[in-house]
Amino acid sequence: MKIDLDTQVNRWDSNSVKWDLYPHFLGDKKKLIADKKDVLPMWVADMDFQSPRQVIDAVKTRAEHGIFGYTDRTGSYDQAIIAWMKSRYGWDIQPETICPVIGVVPALHLIVREFTRPGDKIVIQPPVYPPFFDIVRANKRDLVMNPLIHEKGSYTMNLDELAQQARDPQVKMVILCSPHNPVGRVWRRDELTRFGEICLANDVLVVTDEIHGDLVLKGHRFLPFAGISDEFAHNSLTCTAPSKTFNIAGLMIANTIIANPEYRTRFNRMARDIGLFGINTLGLTACENAYRYGDEWLSQVMGCIEDNFNFVHDFLKDKVPAIQLVRAEGTYLAWLDCRDLPIDAKDLDRFMLEKARLFLNSGPSFGPGGDGFVRMNLACPPSIVEDAMYRIQTAVKSV
Repeated sequence: MKIDLDTQVNRWDSNSVKWDLYPHFLGDKKKLIADKKDVLPMWVADMDFQSPRQVIDAVKTRAEHGIFGYTDRTGSYDQAIIAWMKSRYGWDIQPETICPVIGVVPALHLIVREFTRPGDKIVIQPPVYPPFFDIVRANKRDLVMNPLIHEKGSYTMNLDELAQQARDPQVKMVILCSPHNPVGRVWRRDELTRFGEICLANDVLVVTDEIHGDLVLKGHRFLPFAGISDEFAHNSLTCTAPSKTFNIAGLMIANTIIANPEYRTRFNRMARDIGLFGINTLGLTACENAYRYGDEWLSQVMGCIEDNFNFVHDFLKDKVPAIQLVRAEGTYLAWLDCRDLPIDAKDLDRFMLEKARLFLNSGPSFGPGGDGFVRMNLACPPSIVEDAMYRIQTAVKSV
């Protein structure tokens, strides 16, 4: 059945962080807007599409039970995840390897605390998801930057530099963003293999954030890092979630997949020690039903997102050539290179807000390599994307 992905669902006045609460993130630029509804917010990574009907109906049915006491996962929950990973990626996982948690970011905090010590070094690959910086610093670990290489409109890992950095005995962990947020790379098998071999050779633990793994565009294939080999599986912890895929982030459900029994024991013990145990009743229901019945919904959504990417690419190329879209291979996040605009990079966020009336993610928040870029969320009806592009065109003409 065809899903309606064209109608805009009104999210104003729904306590949406993306729509209602974005002014809290403006800082001193808040004075630039008189009415928050004059601005089109296309920033934080949740979709403007309703979740799959099967998920909505299952959550309604569970809610009608009327009792929301403490809940634990069931065998059917595990089997839904196992079947999803097997059918889509050929990744065989066992029920005992699945460790439910309330979110990927809490899981990353937990992992950093348990598997490293203050003063240890952790490698990240900027420009990258901003919480990675916060997680490392908040836990008093030292950041090591392994910046991606940007050339010819795309990005690659600097694996030669990583090999040098990994030789430092103080480097204990690397956090891999796969697919990569914000640049949209879906790492190839050869890239992941060399990456993993470097880490194995130097006893560096790999932690993968694979929350965007289901969101891959045509012509590309996502490979779970731990699915490449048993050696990689036993030297890694994989953070997954249905939240980005099925637009259920507010239900606070994620799954860390840990093949190594020792690591799994340590992860679960630390979760108990810091009080990060227990999972959302409705989140469990939504997760299981999304993985069971959400395949066709996701296929149609990704088709719409692909069309949105193509529209942005063509529009900017024809009408605003000073802004280039970095062609994504995955995610629904457009990484826009605005360095050819006749404005200073430090004024880019203000320009987008004040002149284009758009609130986007600021490039510098993603670390080195982010200056002169913005991130735009394209998981929305095409009419919203078209509105955004015409706003940008008008704003650029005014410069």
